[in-house]
Amino acid sequence: MFYKWYTNLSNRTIAITIVVCICMLYVSYTFNTCLIASINRTWKKAHTSITTMTTPTEETEAPQIKILGSIVRIVPLTGDGIGFDSKNLVNASDGSPKYRFLRQQGLRPSRHLPDALIIGVKKSGTRALLEFIRLHPDVRAAGCEVHFFDRHYAKGLHWYRHHMPPTIEGQITMEKTPSYFITKEAPKRVYHMNPSTKLLVVVRDPVTRAISDYTQARSKKKDMKRFEELAFLNGTSGGIVDTTWGPVKIGVYAKHLERWLEYFPLSQLIFVSGERLIADPAVEIGRVQDFLGLKRVVNEKHFYFNSTKGFPCLLKSEERSSPHCLGKTKGRNHPRIEPQAVDRLREFYQPFNLKFYQLTGINFGWP
Repeated sequence: MFYKWYTNLSNRTIAITIVVCICMLYVSYTFNTCLIASINRTWKKAHTSITTMTTPTEETEAPQIKILGSIVRIVPLTGDGIGFDSKNLVNASDGSPKYRFLRQQGLRPSRHLPDALIIGVKKSGTRALLEFIRLHPDVRAAGCEVHFFDRHYAKGLHWYRHHMPPTIEGQITMEKTPSYFITKEAPKRVYHMNPSTKLLVVVRDPVTRAISDYTQARSKKKDMKRFEELAFLNGTSGGIVDTTWGPVKIGVYAKHLERWLEYFPLSQLIFVSGERLIADPAVEIGRVQDFLGLKRVVNEKHFYFNSTKGFPCLLKSEERSSPHCLGKTKGRNHPRIEPQAVDRLREFYQPFNLKFYQLTGINFGWP
């Protein structure tokens, strides 16, 4: 039947039919080519604008184009993990391999106020504690001392949150500023931010701590007076201790701790021994991980002891995969202090140390 119908068609009709078919194929090919080219140009334009943005102020949806009356949303098909919302854009600057991976999985880090604070004590090992605990994948910490609760409190919590690192659900946000421990207003301010905040305190023999504090100050001021002249009112060893001098005042730990205990129960504080943090960092970091409710991931495999510096160093960290120490200022040699001055300071600190042992329930064994 088809053959008979075909033989009845004129040559002209057949020719017209073939031309129409060819035209339809050409139009279809052209349309699809233009459609794909349009989508590709729009995606490239959107991708370029995203990578150049640094401080977005509002959430941005994936770009859209209108094709033949229909709205088409452009969704990236590449695996670069960059989204179209402000949270991802803010975090695009985070170069950590871990966070690049998280973005590829569609997770969206955001900034939060800290869950835990390293509040002190200066020159006791706070930087070491921070760097050691940051080895844990569930801990994210501000890289520098923010000084919110002592210097910048008037700027508000929004300002403070902006200085925190991006985290995902299940991670702990942490910040370290050692001067919080001795700042009178800090306990109340931290409590008002979050009464459940966990507080970490690194302490060290107050005499050794005072000498270390002085050593750091003298490295910045070469014409500084001798330690003995600053630590005693009469300027000689064995005299009256100058309790107004910063390096001495900070070491009266019990006095400062009592202010914190007015707002926080002892269960929300952990006291890390600065001496043990150097001698056996894995043990102290294990205690800290338990206190923070973390799985014990950081262990002795992460550390090695540098005999030249007399200080533990890291085999690897989040930023660096090669072995490295904390810095040239760590393990700095102390100047010689007259034995009589050291003995007088130990005598001065003894009752305060005993009071501190009673408050914490820990005997640190300082001489």
